[in-house]
Amino acid sequence: MMKLYGHPFSSYTWKPLIALYEKGLDFEFRDLDEAGQSGVLDEMKALWPTGKFPVLEDDGLVFPESTIIIEHLDQRYPDTSLMIPYDETDALDVRLMDRVFDNHLETNFQAVVGEYLPFITEKPDQMRIDRAKAALSVIYDWLEDRVPDDGWVCGRDFTLADCSGAPALFYADWVLEIPHELKRLRAYRARLLARPSVARCVEAARPFRSYFPLGAPDRD
Repeated sequence: MMKLYGHPFSSYTWKPLIALYEKGLDFEFRDLDEAGQSGVLDEMKALWPTGKFPVLEDDGLVFPESTIIIEHLDQRYPDTSLMIPYDETDALDVRLMDRVFDNHLETNFQAVVGEYLPFITEKPDQMRIDRAKAALSVIYDWLEDRVPDDGWVCGRDFTLADCSGAPALFYADWVLEIPHELKRLRAYRARLLARPSVARCVEAARPFRSYFPLGAPDRD
């Protein structure tokens, strides 16, 4: 059986979890929150020594990095729901939006969160926080013009881009709430959180909300 190493509160762990749930594949989730008791962290480091997650082990093959894990799942299990379309133009659009969510939402909201983690910095740097939040505002405005009024970000099918967008928008909104005037983006986030595969991740992460150093909001 496949094993996915990750943490229930980790946004990058959500990405392959969502894809696995969408595909209906059997796998064992190796929860790194239990690493101290079960040796899960050492087990994962034997496969990927950087200690960063998620990591997928599938029949002796090891794949770190969330996007690559999903690419592998599509290639290895083509009879399941594909997260990347066959059409090259459509696939390029999906990969673009995956990069947008990772590089412009994930990177910036994590930069803000990192300022409040004592093992990263002694005290928050307001200039770095302001820069990251300003970058989030820019990409929010861009996404408002990009996301559709209904459905998913790259068309009618749920794809890799949505697997990426769900955790990115979930946590980015906690760092800098999406303005109410950005109605399409807020509606897209709501549709994502209502998707069963995403809702399952949200619920699994709920017990760990105290880990969020800025204080998890009451919404969601």
